[in-house]
Amino acid sequence: MAWNEPGGGNRDPWGGRGGGDQGPPDLDEIVRKMQERFGRLFGGRGGGGGGGSRGSGSFGIGIVAVIALVAWLASGFYIIDQGKRGVVLLFGAYETTTLPGPHWHVPYPVETVKKVDVEQRRYVEVGYRSASGRATKIVPVPREALMLTQDENIVNVQIAVQYQVKDPRAYLFNVRDPEGVLKQVAESAVREVVGKSKMDFVLTEGRSEVVAKTKALMQHILDQYHTGQMVVNVTLQDAQPPDQVQAAFSDAIKAREDEQRLKNEAQAYANGVIPVARGNAARVLEEANGYKQRVVAQSKGDTKRFLELLTEYDKAPAVTRERMYLDTMQDVLSKSSKVLLDVKKGNNLIYLPLDKLIKNNNNSSSKQPAQSQAQQTNQTSSSSNGQSSSSRNDVRSGRETR
Repeated sequence: MAWNEPGGGNRDPWGGRGGGDQGPPDLDEIVRKMQERFGRLFGGRGGGGGGGSRGSGSFGIGIVAVIALVAWLASGFYIIDQGKRGVVLLFGAYETTTLPGPHWHVPYPVETVKKVDVEQRRYVEVGYRSASGRATKIVPVPREALMLTQDENIVNVQIAVQYQVKDPRAYLFNVRDPEGVLKQVAESAVREVVGKSKMDFVLTEGRSEVVAKTKALMQHILDQYHTGQMVVNVTLQDAQPPDQVQAAFSDAIKAREDEQRLKNEAQAYANGVIPVARGNAARVLEEANGYKQRVVAQSKGDTKRFLELLTEYDKAPAVTRERMYLDTMQDVLSKSSKVLLDVKKGNNLIYLPLDKLIKNNNNSSSKQPAQSQAQQTNQTSSSSNGQSSSSRNDVRSGRETR
């Protein structure tokens, strides 16, 4: 029967102790009723005596303690994200390092966990500061940027260093201010490298070498300090002389660029002339070598021919002399376009201008038929052969007579 039905009596759980009035509920009674219900739920007695009340109160405290213990133990579960490491501390001292994934540790205050991002790239600036706004603005810091070179000049050097955490334990416990230490190490390293280099080297062709040496020196110092940091990249943002000498230095750079340009032009001209000269020299050497070989071969051939003629001359001197004479005259007269004929039993010489005859024959060939031209040529050749043969016989007979 519901507590508010007729005849059910006063069963209002929020009612007073003994009356049926509608006053406010008694807080002690509410707590007592709640304890009775928890007692009945877990097998206890729900009487109204003093012993029952004390048992129910102790049981409720136990339940609350169990719930609190479970909640405290559950607070020890934690998850390490990818790219991070968990450093577990036992009463503030290093205990272990956990990898990405779910883990559990004894809850606070026994153990605590500090998460360190080992893949995040942090950076420090030396010689300048970046101001965020509508546009990135560079604010120079002369106290950090001005450095002395080996040749006692002053340069303005600005670098940016990117680094990562490679050892979370060393990063958290070995140094109090890891970023501050890294910044001081970067400034010290770049000052040492610039101090061992000349000004022109730092400002021109030596920029990459300065960056490489600075990075290596920084990593060496950080490893000695056991900071747990790894230098990823060093960028030389700017390297220039101070503003007071900027104009003079710009003129010097321009003059140096002009010098380099003229050297390049001269080198290009030399690259065009030298190969041609070398080719001509090689050609002359090859021609000289060929001439040498030809002369030597010709000399050897003449010598061999002379020895053969000498052998034949020893056998028949007269015949050999006549043969040599005829060959010589044929070689000499073959180069001449004029022929002189000594007529037998006559005092006059017949002169045949062969060059004019050949020229006239060439001019008349366009007017006369080919057959008549061939006949004329045959007649001329036969007559000349007859005359030359007769003259040769006369010469031979005259030589024999002599």
